[in-house]
Amino acid sequence: MTTTVVIGGGITGLSTLYYLQKELNQHQQDMELVLVEASETLGGKIRTVQNGEFIMETGADSIVSRKTNVAPLLQELQLTDQVVYNATGTSFIYTTAGLKRIPDESVFGIPLSLKSLAESELVSAEGKVEALKDYYTPNETFTKDDSLGEFLEAFLGKEIVQNQIAPVISGVYSGELHDLTIASTFPYLLEYKNTYGSIMGGLAENKQKFLGSGNKKFLSFKDGVSVLIDALERTVIQAGAKIYKGVAAEKLEKAASGYGVTLANGEKLEADFVVLSTLGTAAKDLLQDPLLHEDFDQLYTKSLISVYLAYDIQDEELPYDGTGFITAKGTRLKCDACTWTSRKWEHTSENKRLLMRLFYKSSNPHYEELIRLSDEELKQIGMGDISQSLGIKAEPISCEVTKWHDNMPNYHLKHRQIVESLEQKMDDLYPNVMLAGCSYYGVGIPDCIANGEKTAGLILERMLG
Repeated sequence: MTTTVVIGGGITGLSTLYYLQKELNQHQQDMELVLVEASETLGGKIRTVQNGEFIMETGADSIVSRKTNVAPLLQELQLTDQVVYNATGTSFIYTTAGLKRIPDESVFGIPLSLKSLAESELVSAEGKVEALKDYYTPNETFTKDDSLGEFLEAFLGKEIVQNQIAPVISGVYSGELHDLTIASTFPYLLEYKNTYGSIMGGLAENKQKFLGSGNKKFLSFKDGVSVLIDALERTVIQAGAKIYKGVAAEKLEKAASGYGVTLANGEKLEADFVVLSTLGTAAKDLLQDPLLHEDFDQLYTKSLISVYLAYDIQDEELPYDGTGFITAKGTRLKCDACTWTSRKWEHTSENKRLLMRLFYKSSNPHYEELIRLSDEELKQIGMGDISQSLGIKAEPISCEVTKWHDNMPNYHLKHRQIVESLEQKMDDLYPNVMLAGCSYYGVGIPDCIANGEKTAGLILERMLG
């Protein structure tokens, strides 16, 4: 029987198995499906921790609700009744002058209207006038492979990009705007500019897509994002997939027929198709092919420290109404961002006590110092940031620290070309071995799910072809 081995049990690997089983059923085909995960649990960067009355996400905390591929999957997994949405969409940027509101009618800090631009507290009058050139300056040179930062600054001006847009986008993508390509982040902004003549105008014309759900821009589940992982694991096992947990794949090599996957426990799996749903560094180690090293070495990663602080005070004592803030450059705070979790996600605090989450990225000038600190020392750093930014000086009753070191994908200017080069070389050197996951094709949960579905379709196509 044809066998597919998926290495890596994150959301992409699980989605690949799920959609492959679905495709096989629809085409009345049989295939042996195996998933190998080095960790004791599945989910990758999705992991929910129940800490007393508090629900804490050590990795991804939500799913973008406007991505259309998510809702059908949740219906199929019978998770719709467990979905919860963010309570409010108001966000701030912490500046040297304190917290300043990000305009409501904006997408990643980009205004959707003249009113939104005019009401911004983050941009001077001169900066607002400069941003208006977006409406009358045509795009004559920029393509999807160009720098996102240079593209935005060319039409919106440096001030609004640096003060209002860059902090927001940098909070989503691990990297500076000028090091990110349009293609790997927001290709639709280039499309809007070329179609409507204006980035802001294009967003306004498509306002319903971004703001149609009101403040419900993100979704999670009553018991945390791991509910999705648990449902996928349960479903693929019930459909016959075999899952190895706590066993690393150590080597992938060509065999007389297909491929052999050697596991850390000494077991060897035979496969016709292999999906490498791992970080690029792990895929490189598995293949051990010098012809691929140069490309793999150009897949960059960043790091992140997440610190949750839970307080024995009511959430309503938070002095601001919103979801949290992003830190602008030049302030005295050490955190890059702070989510007011109990305000944004009511399900995370059963008794409505205050729960905060702070983020410290590797682009942070303090990161090299922070990564060497103990959990207790990082707790103290977090308390200092909360005290300075919000005036809350209480002692936390609970703390959860997670360090994601060198495993957050960073899409630089050459990322797309590197991935295309790898794809071509993999097809030539290792036919039917496929790269998948956030190291290559998108960092959000919906992107990973879509990549898993696409990978499953490709496997079936080759099987039937």
